[in-house]
Amino acid sequence: MEKNLLYVLLVLHVAVPSCADGGSVCGSPEVTGRVVGGTDALDGEWPWQVSLLYRVRSSYYHICGGTLITSQWVLTAAHCFDDDSSIRNYYAVLGAYKLHLDNPNEAVRSLVFALIHPQYQHWQHNWDIALLRLDSPVMDTKYVQPICLPAASVTFPCGMDCWVTGWGDTASGVNLPSPLTLQKVMIPLIDYKTCDALYHIGSQTSSSVTLVYDTMICAGYSKGGKDSCQGDSGGPLVCKVNGVWYQPGVVSWGSGCALPNRPGVYTLVTAYQSWIQSHIPELSFHNVTDIPPPSQKCGGNMNTACYFLTLLIVTVLLSARR
Repeated sequence: MEKNLLYVLLVLHVAVPSCADGGSVCGSPEVTGRVVGGTDALDGEWPWQVSLLYRVRSSYYHICGGTLITSQWVLTAAHCFDDDSSIRNYYAVLGAYKLHLDNPNEAVRSLVFALIHPQYQHWQHNWDIALLRLDSPVMDTKYVQPICLPAASVTFPCGMDCWVTGWGDTASGVNLPSPLTLQKVMIPLIDYKTCDALYHIGSQTSSSVTLVYDTMICAGYSKGGKDSCQGDSGGPLVCKVNGVWYQPGVVSWGSGCALPNRPGVYTLVTAYQSWIQSHIPELSFHNVTDIPPPSQKCGGNMNTACYFLTLLIVTVLLSARR
């Protein structure tokens, strides 16, 4: 997933975000580098990335992504647990990179339980968020670190370039080839209203019916081409501000992968701060300040007015067709 002077460096005292459990630093990987339309990540570049494995007899299959948020808690999507299978069949792999190769940097944990948001229903997209408790804490290493979570008051601007990572399909129905190297792609954020307008383009659903809610955020391009896909579900959408990475979104749903006017839809993490803290009271949420202005227009080269004008035209045409 992807994008791409001289500075006078001033030595300042800067407060580095940390998680409450043991004071471990969040959102600051030691490895830096620059999913449909993605590229290989570097080993250790995204140390909060989790692979959720499901056991079938003696075999293990990657089914979803997740994000380490403390030494013993993982954030993911509720729909990863739709089939009500026993939690004993799930495993979380931290520090994973190439899933088909042995990796000394990995930490594997069983799950004690999964907390699914109480309002989530498998036939709808709302409330698609879950918390996983690991059977034992993981140690901070170069390859295993938590992400920082933004506070409920934080808004990341539409058009801001952020990143999504995972081991999902490289196109609809096209599996990531062995050795299953972690993928990354940079895509701009899209606010939920603009995203909802996009999803009505070419749709038979009335524009008065909401498809994308204010508890969601989108990312991608109006022209398509770069997106998360099947297998990336539950994984992180992260944004970098002042050298620190924060997670505004959890991979949730979409129509196909990387299609025009159908950007990926993500559960908006800031909308669930109170629910998350009710289960993990020691977890810190961070006020993110000095967020840089977006490098491009919202929606990838089309502004909001264009979206709604296009939506109006399509709605009129569909009405005339009836």
